[in-house]
Parts: sequence; C-alpha cells; structure tokens
Amino acid sequence: MPTDGNIIGHRRVESAPPDATGVERLQAENRRLRDLLNTLTRDASYNEGVMRRFQERELALLAASDLPDLMRRLTIGLRGSFRLESVRLVLFDPHGVLHELLEVMGVQSAKIPHLTLEQDVRAALARYPDTELPWLGPWEAGHQPQAWAAPYPRSEALLPLRQADGIAGFLHLASSDPKRFHAGQGATFLERLARIAAMCLENAVNRERLRVSGLTDGLTGLYNRRHLDARLREEITRAQRHGHTLGCLFIDADHFKRVNDTHGHAAGDQVLIVLAKRIREQLRGSDLAARYGGEEIAILLPETTPENACQLAERIRRGIADHPIELNDGTPLQVTVSIGVGAVRPGSTRDAKQLAEELLAEADRRVYEAKQTGRDRVCCGD
Repeated sequence: MPTDGNIIGHRRVESAPPDATGVERLQAENRRLRDLLNTLTRDASYNEGVMRRFQERELALLAASDLPDLMRRLTIGLRGSFRLESVRLVLFDPHGVLHELLEVMGVQSAKIPHLTLEQDVRAALARYPDTELPWLGPWEAGHQPQAWAAPYPRSEALLPLRQADGIAGFLHLASSDPKRFHAGQGATFLERLARIAAMCLENAVNRERLRVSGLTDGLTGLYNRRHLDARLREEITRAQRHGHTLGCLFIDADHFKRVNDTHGHAAGDQVLIVLAKRIREQLRGSDLAARYGGEEIAILLPETTPENACQLAERIRRGIADHPIELNDGTPLQVTVSIGVGAVRPGSTRDAKQLAEELLAEADRRVYEAKQTGRDRVCCGD
C-alpha cells in the first residue's frame, strides 16, 4: 500500500492558512457591518420615538374641545412635545371671520399666545418660500409675522396648512439647534402633521359657526335673547357667590323708525350691523352683548360697578354719535343712541330669576328716561 500521501491515485491537497491581510479585511468588514446595524437600530428607535410623538400630538389635536383650545394645542402643545424654541400659528383672515368668531365665543384673538391673524393675505404669502410643501432651513427673520427679540432660533420649518378651498395659513416651527431643520431633510411626518392640523382647523371653525349660529342673531352677530336669558341667571348666581356687582346696559337707537321710513329697511339693517360692531369694540372678552329686540341691544358687564358701567355707556354713546354711518350708497347718516344703566349690587340674596327680571326692568326704565329727556344720552341709577 502506498504511503507517499497519494490515496487511490489522487494527491492529497493541504489548504494553506489565510494570510494576515485577508483576516484583517474580514474583521474590518464585520466591524463595519456591526456599526451599520447599530446605526440602523438607533435610527429605527429614534424614528419610532418621533412617530410616537407625532401620533400623540395628532390625537391631541383631534381631541381639542373647541377652536381656542385647538389653537393652543397647535402652538404651546407642539412646542412642548417637540422641545422647540417656538411654534407660531399664522391664519389668513381677510374678512375678519375668525376674529369675529373668537369674539363671539368671548375670546380675544390677541390673547391667544403665538397666534397671528393675517388680513392682507397677498403680503403674508410673499414671506413664504413654498406654499405647497414644508420648507426647512436656516431661521430667517423675514419669514416671521412679527418682530422677534434676540436671541434668535437657528433653524425653522414652515408648514403650509392647505384646505380644500385653498391655503388657510402656516405653522412656524423654530429650533435653537441649527441642524434640527435643514434642506433635503425628510418631511413626511411634518407633511402629515400639517394636513391633520389644517383638517382640524377647518372642522373646528365649521363646528363653532354651527354652534354659535344657534346662539346669535343672524344680522348683527350679537347673542340672541334666548342666550342672554340663560347667561343672565348664571352671571347673577356667580355675582352673588363672589360678592361682585353685575352691570347691565340697555342701548336703543334713536329715531330708528325714521331711518327705515326714509332710507329703507336695508339701510336700517346696515345701521344695526355698524352699531353692533362699534359696541363690541368697547367691550371686554367677559362682557356679553345681545340683540334684545328690534333696535335694542342689552349688555351684561360682570364685575362692573355702576360707576364704571356709566363710564362705559358714555364711551359707547360718544363713539356712535361722533362718527356718522356711511350707507352703501355713500350717504352719511348721523345716528345716536340712548342708554340706560342697571346693576345687581353685592349682598342681594333674592332668587336669581327674580333679580334677572329686576335688572332688565331697571335698565329698560333708565333707557326710557334717557329718551324722554332728549335722547342721545346716558341715564344711570342712583
């Protein structure tokens, strides 16, 4: 039997050991693959966290109780969730619809933090580099709706809020990290957030319009008599509980029948609309103005002394008398009002319904006195 290493005519082949260069190359490749896997794992974990925060914020937007609450969740809520320097909500309001809707709800738009209502839409749109998709890049003061005090953020994202009938506004996200938002960055989550925010805003506005329409007068936008009666008892109960004074004004347009007879009912409607607007401009967010009937307007003034109620009444009277109303045909019309002032004073313990009737009766009696003594005047109680 052969013993020279050949078996059945075949030569035994010994495998050579790998060279050092090949081992190092394999080890380096393994390290690279491990690093890549670790990076992918970290990225997946980070993206999962980002997605979770976006989902939580989306659910929070959908759960907003009303329009002001939604606006706060879009600004203060987003800023906290994403640890941003600032979040601002800019909404286009060329006809003042949002402004008036918030006022009817008893909320002044200027008092909602980080909200800007833009009436000049064309000028506002000129600030934005992209009105279709989110724009990400270095922070620029020119994009902001208002002046910004130093220190300035370093990067920003501008999210267009597009609705079926056009663009409703923008969300401004700003960060102190210059790398937080940059060109070329994926913006899928931001696009989705913008779509949901726009949808929630549209739904909230429509819902508030529907709700307010059942509480307000269709012509003037003031509350209606039904809502006044309900709120009056609530305000009297609150005033009794806290020991506050509740003031009430009755405002009646002087010689209103003459306006209708001379200029037509359309002119009379225009006068009522302007009167309501001028009256609202003098009121606080906590005050309530309602069309009581015909040309009469009633105003509830919580936590207002009779003296302060009389001063407000005089400002309203003067503001109307000093500025003629221009009718649609250009005719200037001098309009005056007579105002009666009533009050529920602290310490009254009678039934709220009875006090409500007495308060309205007092204000009505005073406005009658104002008309009997010459009109265009304020008549206050003792």
